[in-house]
Amino acid sequence: MKIQIGLVFAFLSLTACQPSSAQKATSPQLSDTKPIVIAHRGASGYRPEHTLEAYKLAIEQGADFIEPDLVMTKDGHFIARHENEIGSTTNVADHPEFADRKTTKSVEGPSHEGWFSEDFTLAELKTLRAKERLPEFRPQNTAFDNKFDVPTLEDIISFTREQSKIHNRPIGLYIELKHPAYFSSIDLAMEDAFLKVLEDFDLNTTQADIPIFIQCFWPQSLMQMRDKTPLPLVFLISSQSPPESVLKANGISQWSEIYSLEGLKRMRKFADGVGPSLDLVLPKMVDGEHTPSTLIEDAHQAGLKVHAWTLRAENMALPEAYRTGNTDQADYAIQRGDIEKLARDLFDAGIDGLFTDNPDLVVKVKNELN
Repeated sequence: MKIQIGLVFAFLSLTACQPSSAQKATSPQLSDTKPIVIAHRGASGYRPEHTLEAYKLAIEQGADFIEPDLVMTKDGHFIARHENEIGSTTNVADHPEFADRKTTKSVEGPSHEGWFSEDFTLAELKTLRAKERLPEFRPQNTAFDNKFDVPTLEDIISFTREQSKIHNRPIGLYIELKHPAYFSSIDLAMEDAFLKVLEDFDLNTTQADIPIFIQCFWPQSLMQMRDKTPLPLVFLISSQSPPESVLKANGISQWSEIYSLEGLKRMRKFADGVGPSLDLVLPKMVDGEHTPSTLIEDAHQAGLKVHAWTLRAENMALPEAYRTGNTDQADYAIQRGDIEKLARDLFDAGIDGLFTDNPDLVVKVKNELN
């Protein structure tokens, strides 16, 4: 996940925003007091992300929810990819018939070169195979390169229903809409099309057989869906501040205003939960001393669930206090750190849910709480 600078532009308008007129039913997702484990793109620490095999392993490891990130195809279908640039997660570069599709685009940020989902039909994308996005950090996952296809939202829903029956427990979907403003700008609006798929599968209800959260970095999308779905909505935020010029243009003196108690109360007008990056909920070092974060407490006071991202087992992805091993070793960065202690500390702090690439390790800690 990454910060979407454009989220600022709608945020201050929330001072005048009235609470939704929709009467949301209390969903099991919101009423359950037990924390949840969300498999971030599946068990992506062990399999190439956003493949049915990554989701399947996460379910076998005990994850409560699997997380599909959705982008759109040229012909308006939803596929699971972290970004709409697909060169880093598929073997499209090995297909000479698609060589002329390589291009340079700016998608909510600096321009970059690659192949983009919106330039392919679903039929074309189904000829591709997934590959490990981080081969230098997860070389063991490259053994699964080119074995799995790119799933659609419909594929994932059907698969999740099958897995729920196999495991005799409800397995949830925690779905993120990626780059909705960009897709809207190219006439591929996501929100209504996404809700239509849920309707077609009888999932746009809190009584559905598959529990669902909907998440997004863009408040505009959540606002647009607020009165069209009873499903819980989660606003994603990062600690990374947009440029000062963007803050100034929106009358924001500091980025921290967004996730202050007052900012969280504004969020409650269009969201049921907040999805902060880990560094927003961990203690901060101030003048050589650790100062606890109040985000969890403040969010709960504002009536929001808190689901933080992302717990990864590798040292390089963990806060320094949770890294283990000898820093002189060449592979120190990708050695496994103490992700269990990090999970335990966050559960002890009252977190409502954790996104993780390693569901087995976090589920183990969660089960210790019972």
